[in-house]
Amino acid sequence: MPFVYDILLYVMLALAAAVFVALFYLKAGYGYLGGGKWGPCIGNRLAWILMEAPSFLMMSVLAVRYFVSGGDRSGSPVVVGIVAGLFLLHYFQRSFIFPFLMRGRGRMPVAIMSMGILFNCINAWLIGKWIFEICPENMYSLQWLGSGYFIAGTALFIAGMFINLHSDYIIRHLRKPGDTAHYIPKKGLYKYVTSANYFGELVEWCGYAILTMSPAGFVFAIWTVANLAPRSKALTEKYISEFGEEYTSLGKKNLIPFVW
Repeated sequence: MPFVYDILLYVMLALAAAVFVALFYLKAGYGYLGGGKWGPCIGNRLAWILMEAPSFLMMSVLAVRYFVSGGDRSGSPVVVGIVAGLFLLHYFQRSFIFPFLMRGRGRMPVAIMSMGILFNCINAWLIGKWIFEICPENMYSLQWLGSGYFIAGTALFIAGMFINLHSDYIIRHLRKPGDTAHYIPKKGLYKYVTSANYFGELVEWCGYAILTMSPAGFVFAIWTVANLAPRSKALTEKYISEFGEEYTSLGKKNLIPFVW
């Protein structure tokens, strides 16, 4: 791998470790954990679009450049298209569908949104660079579709995306229109964990790391743990502080059913 690319991967790993530790002490000031002193805020819908869209746009630009140039270095155009397309599928939903399904008038700190933009640009570049330019030549040939990596990873990715979307649906429908009260989600995987939506996202990106067998994919999976595990624990603590024994009696784990 190119030296700069290699260094950037190690930097991202080091930052993931730092973020993992920091988030156990600093509560990200958005969503149910909102209210922290993170500075100016903007509306959630706009913030999510601005934060997530760079991933979609970065991967799209790299893909168009690759296919317009007649690229076949990485393998079959069909397989390369599927591998990149799964990434784009997730971020199309997160950038251009999810924000418009959100209810309420929540706000996100500009500082958090800006950090998200920076991360998403770097992450999409690292993953796209691997898929289109750096992976071993002809890695994603037609034979890759029959490999255990692709089959298992894609199954996990699809399962994780379904869990994530279904869990988001449950959260959105906890309240009736005009209701501002807080409720405990108990359907779906929320029977077992505080953050079923985060669990789905974790499964999704672990699957993507496996189906691509890319260093950048595994770094992203590690980042997903570093970001979501502390937040899941903080959400559990928030629910306990608000609902007390009503919540603790449910015996939920933070993020991974029956484990943690």
